Formats: sequence, structure tokens, C-alpha cells
Amino acid sequence: MKLNAKLIIIMLSLLVLAMLTLFSLNQYAQNDLVREIQDSSQEISKAIQMSIEDLTSEAETSRLTDYLIKAREKGINEINIINTEGEIIDSSDPEKIGKKRELKKLEKGIRAVQRPLGGSMLSQKPYEVVVPVIVGDEQLGYVQINMLLDNIRDIQHANFIRRLFATGMVFSVGIALTIFLARRYTTPIQNLVDHFKRVSAGDLSVTIPVKSNDEIGEMADGFNKMVEKLREREALEKRLYEAEHLSRVGQLASGIAHEIRNPLNYISLAIDHLKAEIMPSCKEKCDEIEELTDKIKEEVRRANYMVINFMNYGRPLKLRRTAVMYEEILAKVLPVLHDRLAEQGITVEQQIPEGLPPLWVDQELLRNCILNFINNAAQAMPDGGAITLGASLEQEQVRLTFADRGCGISAEDIGKIFQPYFTTKDVGIGLGLAITERIIKEHDGEILVESSAGQGTVFSVLLPLQPASENPITEQGA
Repeated sequence: MKLNAKLIIIMLSLLVLAMLTLFSLNQYAQNDLVREIQDSSQEISKAIQMSIEDLTSEAETSRLTDYLIKAREKGINEINIINTEGEIIDSSDPEKIGKKRELKKLEKGIRAVQRPLGGSMLSQKPYEVVVPVIVGDEQLGYVQINMLLDNIRDIQHANFIRRLFATGMVFSVGIALTIFLARRYTTPIQNLVDHFKRVSAGDLSVTIPVKSNDEIGEMADGFNKMVEKLREREALEKRLYEAEHLSRVGQLASGIAHEIRNPLNYISLAIDHLKAEIMPSCKEKCDEIEELTDKIKEEVRRANYMVINFMNYGRPLKLRRTAVMYEEILAKVLPVLHDRLAEQGITVEQQIPEGLPPLWVDQELLRNCILNFINNAAQAMPDGGAITLGASLEQEQVRLTFADRGCGISAEDIGKIFQPYFTTKDVGIGLGLAITERIIKEHDGEILVESSAGQGTVFSVLLPLQPASENPITEQGA
């Protein structure tokens, strides 16, 4: 519901509530007034009847004094019985008996009289009722009744107080609803402003829950759509930047390949030549020279491997898939790493189940991935340990696992390990796992990692099996 509609409904509701309340109070007050007037009229009639009886009776006793005690509750203040000569022959006030009244000043009917000087300022103006007493054709006298309409005044005053209270209550409800509505809308608006500030500061993870269908809900929904488009734009810009970066890396890698790999190959061949020439003539220092040359070749090999990784990351991958057993790939990889692993005191345990179907992969690229996993595991265990290579069949894919018991990966770094150029090592350029992830994804696979600092790391590679429609050897590439 729209805000305008809510405000109109609230105002109409308050108007109807106020009208119903005032109408009910008015009806109640009118009923009270009618009832009070009826009671007063009955008391006046009764007082006149008693006065006539006293005037026409020869009895000397008066009942006016006793009657007036109860009649005062209905506003009757005084009753006088006056004969035709103007003498008060009976009165509710014994002191007035025998006093004279001027008959010319007695006005028949009801009239207002002046308030006595000693009267209460809170009382209304007193009224005087004069009724002639006529029996047959003879007038016997007059009945004078003085009355105060304080009860009616009290009813009107009480009705005024009730109306004032009801009006205050209606406005209090209106104010409370207004404050509630204001807070309900100003709080989401303030939250929306805070979220806008966060987005303007670069935080695009903001999402506002849409809780209503009014203007605030529409603003929240529009804000979420705007942030989603900003995220898409940021992701697109990031992909464009990465594509541009990869293009530049590819161009740089081509230059590095010619500038660095040729010298490295020459250095490696020169070391082999020097080793073959010097070793026979230096029998006493053969072991020292052989160890030195081996270390030089290892460093050259490591530098060449880093250059190859750098080159591979910047160029499109070409997959030459074949159906090959996992044991055959490991048989080519492990001997290359045997000496280095043995020097560190690292053993490799294979847990390959029998009957594992052949993998549908590019052997050379997968071999590069396995080398990366084992090298990373070895670097995580400088004091030695065990690397476990496992495999299992899961539905339509094969799971390969590489587990070590090394230092593990911290929680803040585990989401960055596949980013290019990210590394926590003293050596390396941080492209090993990035290239590995790219190769696995080109195979339509997935890499999962589980790690705890100080407990070790487990990399899992999920690779699809060979489709039934594929030929034994195919080529995919860009």
C-alpha cells in the first residue's frame, strides 16, 4: 500500500473515530439532561401538589420542611405558600412564615431572579416558579418555588469534560500513529542513506531486504537492482582487465621465452660439458664438483620451470585428450621428483583403487598439475613427512586427492591461493596453482581445497569421465 493511501486512511479513521465518539457522548449527555429535567419537573409537580394540599387543608402541621430535604437533590431550594393578601402562611424556611410579599411583583410562570450577594459564584442563576392556586372559581393563593439548575449545569460540565477528554484521546491516538508511521518510514530511509554511503565508498556487498510494497519497498528494490548492475559492471571490468592483462603477459612471455630460455639451455649444456671434462681429472674433488654441478643444474631447472609457468599462463591452452590410466601418469611424474623428495625426507603414499577407469585428459598438462601439487606439498613440509595420493570414482567423474601434513593454509589466504601472482613463499611468482586451476577448468573439472593451519592441506580434483560419443583422441583449443 502506498504512503499516500496510508496517510489518507489514517486521517479518515481519526475523523470517523472523532465523529463517533462525539456523537456517542452527545447522545449520552442529552439522555442525562432529559432524565434530569423529567426528575425536576416531577419534583416541581409534587411540590405544587403538596403546597396546594397544605393551602386547602386546615391542618396546622407542615410537610414542606421534611420534603425539602430530599427535594434539594433535584434543584428545589425553597417553597413558599402565599395567601391572597401576600402573606407567607407556610414555607420550607420557618423564618419567612408571616412575612409579606407584594403580589404585584409575583410573576406567574418561570422567571430568572437575581443571585443573592452571598450566593455561591459556582451556582447557576436561580429560577422562580409561581403557580396560582384556584379551587373552583376562587383563588386561594400562590405557590412560590425557588430552584437552582446546578444538576443540569453539572451534567453539561461533565459532558464538556468528557468531550474534551475524548478529543484529546483521539488526537493522542493520531499523534501516536503519526509518530509510529514516521519512525517506520524514517528508519528505513536512514538505513537506505547509510547503504548508499557504503556503496559510494566501494562496498558492493550491500543488499537491503524488501519488506513492503510501498515507496520504501520500491526504493529498496531499485537500490538492490542498482547494486546488482554495479556488481555486474565491476565483474565485467575485472574480466576485461584480466583479459587485457593476460594479453600483455602473453606478449611479455614470448619475449622472455627467447631472452631467458636460450641462455638457461646453454648454461645447462655447458654444465654437462664441464662436468664431463673436469670429473675425470679431479678424482679427489669429484664428489664436491658433482654436488656443485647438480645444484647448478637444479637451479637452472627451477628457473626454467618458472619461465615455463609464466609463459603457459599467458597463452591459450590446447588440450590433446587421451584415455590414460592414472597409474601411468604417476609413473612418469614421481621418478622426476624422487631425489628431491628423498633429500627432504618425504615419502609418497599411493592409495589408488583397482578398477579405476582411465582418465580423459591431456597427459602433459595433467602431469604439470600433479607436479605443482606435489611441489607445494613438499614446500609445506620442510622437515619431512608423507604425501598421500588418492583416487576414487564418484558417479560420472573421478576424484583425485593430494594430501600433506604440512603447515596448512590460513583462513584469510585460502580464498586467494588460485589468484595469479599470489604467494606466501620466499621463492616463486605465484602462478603454479593459478595455472593448475586453469588447466583443470579447461578439462571441465573442479578443484576443491580443505586446509587447517598446522594440520595439513588436501587438494581434490574432480575430472569428468570420457563421454561415450568422444573418439579416443581429440583436440580442443582456441
